[in-house]
Amino acid sequence: MNFKIYFLIGSFLFFMIAPSFLSPYTLHVLLMIFFYAYLGTSWSIIGGYAGQLSIGHSAFFGIGAYTSTILFIKLGVTPWIGMICGGFLGMLGGLFMGYLTFQYRLKGVYFALATIAFSIVLKQIVLNWRMLGGAMGLLIPLKGNSFYLFQFDDKQYYYYIVYFMLVIVIILARLIEKSWLGSYLVSIRDDEEAAESLGVDSRKCKLIAMAISSFLTAVGGTFYAQYLFYIEPETVFGVALSIDIILRPIVGGAATLFGPLLGSFIMGFFSEITRMFLGGVHHGLHLMVYAVILIVVVIFLPNGIVELVRSLGRYSSNKT
Repeated sequence: MNFKIYFLIGSFLFFMIAPSFLSPYTLHVLLMIFFYAYLGTSWSIIGGYAGQLSIGHSAFFGIGAYTSTILFIKLGVTPWIGMICGGFLGMLGGLFMGYLTFQYRLKGVYFALATIAFSIVLKQIVLNWRMLGGAMGLLIPLKGNSFYLFQFDDKQYYYYIVYFMLVIVIILARLIEKSWLGSYLVSIRDDEEAAESLGVDSRKCKLIAMAISSFLTAVGGTFYAQYLFYIEPETVFGVALSIDIILRPIVGGAATLFGPLLGSFIMGFFSEITRMFLGGVHHGLHLMVYAVILIVVVIFLPNGIVELVRSLGRYSSNKT
């Protein structure tokens, strides 16, 4: 086995045992880093590999969060089943939005605006639907420490759930990357007209990517709801969440396996540092840090920080 395999195995084992040595606060920070890395990798399937800049992925996130929560509160359905139901409803939403936008060949800023509009429409529907809690949102009732209820007293359980969610989505992204679908998506991203001239069905490929991405994002919405026990429209359908999702892969490197995870670590680290030392004095300063990091990466590392890591790796290899 080469160094990369050893490093991946070592990293996997390290993060498996890490919760036993972490404080509740540090565990929460690491959990959220993995959570946003999961969402970023899910987004990257359509936004990175296919090159479709979706800024409305909060729509699918919100669908997943509200579906599982409503099923749990109204019918007593376990959130594990609600997670799957929410995933499929999110996928249907993704297919609906994808069909309309890809049918009329919306690209670039027009596609991005269409995705934002979709999330805003859903947010307004939820805001005015009393059964969904309206602007007040929904509070998930605490019913005790139970795997069946997706409720735990110890954060470690949530940590391991989101950790394995991240591992699964990275493996899935790898399978897509090495499959015919991954090759077609990259060709569509680079030059859609040229890909179509070679026989690639661009609309079909983008719809498949959108279906996978929206399903995974909706599953993430269920985890968020069960972790915080409260959801409301502005948080789970807001544009701010969509921006949070796409920042990680853009900073780390979209269309790469570990770019979203690397970006999530970097953004999470600087966010917590600024909140810890300056949050009480300068509220919202972490958003300025986000902006500075994004500007630097876009100007100097357009392919993400993973590009710098690869360059350093090649440099060290040449020296040895």
